[in-house]
Amino acid sequence: MPLPFLTADRAFDEAAEDVALPFDDRDHWRRPYRPGPWRVGAAALILLLASYVLVAAVIIAVAGTLPAAGACMAGAAAAILCALRLLRVGVWVSARGLRRVGFFVTHTTPWEQVVAVRTVQQPVRWLGLPRTVQGQALMLVRGDRAPGDVPPLMTTHNADFLARTEAFDRAADAVEVWADEYRRV
Repeated sequence: MPLPFLTADRAFDEAAEDVALPFDDRDHWRRPYRPGPWRVGAAALILLLASYVLVAAVIIAVAGTLPAAGACMAGAAAAILCALRLLRVGVWVSARGLRRVGFFVTHTTPWEQVVAVRTVQQPVRWLGLPRTVQGQALMLVRGDRAPGDVPPLMTTHNADFLARTEAFDRAADAVEVWADEYRRV
């Protein structure tokens, strides 16, 4: 039984349509790397906690105190929203610019304002905590601000790249390529 969806030669068939892949559209915001295991693990734990709170809300609702069940549901919804936002945190790129998504704040920089994107060796925060360690950071140099005013886009010790130096190098290279390509346009 042939399984054409599992073979690489399917793309070379004459019957195959020449359809653009979803990632070919450069106007959509995309993250040039996968979320790291620390970020995904934290989001999974938050979602696990939210599932327990939802079960507690159902039990409380069956017991008859609807306002308390509503409060538990609201707490679970807030936890789910926090987990989803935690997964969106990172650096996103498109043809319009570079976006640094934080947990509470998102900053978008058009490519016209980008002077350079470079990797530098410096003390970086470990998992976003106040403790600093020696590492690498991807820095954005903007034309309208001093280089020290802009926080690093990503570091080797944040939740996406802790103990994944090769992944940081690939992601930093991808963001630098996007910057080189669109700054000239």
